[in-house]
Amino acid sequence: MADVRFVAIGDSFSEGVGDVLPDGRERGWADIAAQGWADALGQPIEYANLAIRGKLAWPIVEQQLEPALALRPTHLSFNGGGNDMLRPRADLERIADAFSHVLRRCDEEGVTMILLSGANPSGQLPMGPLVHRRGDQLSEAVLRRVADRDDVVQALNWPDRELAQPAYWSEDRLHMNAFGHHRVAARVIDALGLQPPKEWWAPRERGGAGPSGLAYYREFVGPWVRRRVTRTSSGDGRTAKYPRWVQRTPGA
Repeated sequence: MADVRFVAIGDSFSEGVGDVLPDGRERGWADIAAQGWADALGQPIEYANLAIRGKLAWPIVEQQLEPALALRPTHLSFNGGGNDMLRPRADLERIADAFSHVLRRCDEEGVTMILLSGANPSGQLPMGPLVHRRGDQLSEAVLRRVADRDDVVQALNWPDRELAQPAYWSEDRLHMNAFGHHRVAARVIDALGLQPPKEWWAPRERGGAGPSGLAYYREFVGPWVRRRVTRTSSGDGRTAKYPRWVQRTPGA
């Protein structure tokens, strides 16, 4: 394979929220996949990540896509819509149009698109049935738009029932933990036609369940509601963690 330059755009899913390292930094599936990609190829790759938590689908496109393409990548991954689905009047077809726009720009620039669907957190969320229904509908709408595109790398996590289990999620129940991010990274590497480490597919141990009842609402739901009321975002003031290329070398 020719030299790989991989850039990720998106929201908290691609930023890596929930996969917290001992020093407090957040890693995530894209970081893990970049290292796994270099390992599988046996050669260095270039990696950038412009994803910022809290972003809706079209702001991701409007704010991140062109800067990502300006880096002249060989591969660009895109996921979005998870934050949109939590809003009262989410327009799922318009969200899916964002994927079409990203694909069109990738075609114009000669970039391979890596299409990801997010993991399904609905089984453990207060608005679970609504999130599940909207996630199904969004997945169907996006897949219709790439139905004839075998050249699009598809890493589809929404249908993965194993990944929906509590063992793969952080205490907020909305973001994956390290086990979840590793499983997504394994799916990306597999979709690229490479071999991920087998242990990435399943957790080696079970994590704690985190707070429940009123404690859960106080710690996680309350702040989310306040952000909606004040029209603020968890990503306000944040910048991309890798806005320029960083190199990932085999075995690092």
